[in-house]
Parts: sequence; C-alpha cells; structure tokens
Amino acid sequence: MKDKRILYVSSEVMPYLPETEISSMSFETPRMVNKNNGQIRIFMPRYGNINERRHQLHEVIRLSGMNLVINDVDMPLIIKVASIPKERMQVYFIDNEEYFKRKATYTDEEGNFFKDNDERAIFFAKGVIETVKKLNWAPDIIHVHGWMASLLPLYLKTYYKNESLFENSKIVTSIYEEGFTTNLDKNIIKKIAFDEIDKKLIPELKKPNYVNLMKVAINNSDAIVLGSRDIPEELEQYLKTIEKPVLNFHKIDDFQQAYLDFYNTKVL
Repeated sequence: MKDKRILYVSSEVMPYLPETEISSMSFETPRMVNKNNGQIRIFMPRYGNINERRHQLHEVIRLSGMNLVINDVDMPLIIKVASIPKERMQVYFIDNEEYFKRKATYTDEEGNFFKDNDERAIFFAKGVIETVKKLNWAPDIIHVHGWMASLLPLYLKTYYKNESLFENSKIVTSIYEEGFTTNLDKNIIKKIAFDEIDKKLIPELKKPNYVNLMKVAINNSDAIVLGSRDIPEELEQYLKTIEKPVLNFHKIDDFQQAYLDFYNTKVL
C-alpha cells in the first residue's frame, strides 16, 4: 500500500465511541494501512456524547465556516480534529450544532430514533466530501463503514460526479449486521432529490429501512466487504445479484492480509 491514499468514512470510530464491530474495524483498518506505508484520512460525525476535552478535539478554522444546503436550509459546517494516541492517526470530525450537539448518537434517552437521522446522514456525506476537497487530497480508495456514512457513495457518483479530485477514486462499502430497526424519514427521497439527484436512482428509499439504505450504498460502490459474519438475509441475496468484487467476512485478528490483497488486486 506504499503511498496509496485511503479515505475512511465511518459512523463510529474507536476510541471516541464504545467498541462495536464498526468502531473496531474503522480503527484497525486504517491502522493496518498506516503500518503498510499507506496514507490515510479518517472521518466520523462529532456526536455530542464524544468527550471533546478528554480526546483533545479542536476546531480547524481553515476548514470550517462553509454552509451546506440540506433540504433548502443552510447548515454551517464545523470541522474538528483529534489524534489517536500512539497511532500517528488523525481523525476529522464533521460537526453542526443542529445535527450533532445532542448527547447521543442515533437515539434519544427513550431509545427513539432521531427523526432527522436522514438529514444527519446527508449532511455527513456532503461534509466529508467538501472537506476532502478543501484538503485537496485525492484518495485512491474511499472505504465506508456504517449506515450514517452510507449515502456517501451515492453523492460521489451523482452530485459530485464531475469533481476531478475523485475521478480515479474507488469506493468500498463494508456491510454490517448492526443497523437500525425502524425507518428513516419518509421524505428522504425528496430531500436527496433537492440536490438534483434523480429519484429514479433511489427507488429503494421509498421504504427507507436499513437494508434498502445499504442497497443504495452497494449500487454506488465499486467493491463490497462483509464486515459481520451474519448480515441481513435480504442483503446476502442481493449481493449474489451484483457483479462487483465482494470480500467475505474476516475476524479482526486475521483480516489484515485479506484486506490488503483485496485493496491491491480487486479494488485498485
């Protein structure tokens, strides 16, 4: 992976959120690339339950200050950064007072799914892409983990399709068992269509559940990784209908060579 650039975009990353399959792989995979002389960038949302003082997050003024339009409303984009101790890895945090200040990730204190999780996912996708543009850092691979990041492949292949910075970037999406059991807002298609993305490209989102959201990510990715031993049966069957490279599940203690080989031979 010498000098290859890999952008990791994840819903969750250790040590900023508790250990899950997603947060673990979103930490271990870039660490592995780093050790193999690749260049990495990591992005995640700056949820309000991340302790900024303990993790030493600080705002990057030169990257902040832009407004993103979400469903015809201007939303300020704030970029923060922190370093993972002992790993020489920086993590960029996408922040916005309206979407990410609340002291939770996906649900309120009663366990109710936030009504604006669809807009948070749109904001996160656009925020990552706009920030990478400002960094002027052209990734060879963009590896997406977790449903909050899952609209990024769609936006790259449609709304940002003419961005020369990404013209050679390959998109990999990891599919996990962990998702959500309710639906996103029923108007998600309308909100995405506001960005001049053809509704015909996202018929799956007429029923915006976890499986259909991941189908949209799969459709707009160049390769797929199974991040969990068990994924929803419907997604398992769907992957059999696509002609894209798929890497089968590997446990965290033996994934490294398999991922490196997959990146080098199937993705690049």
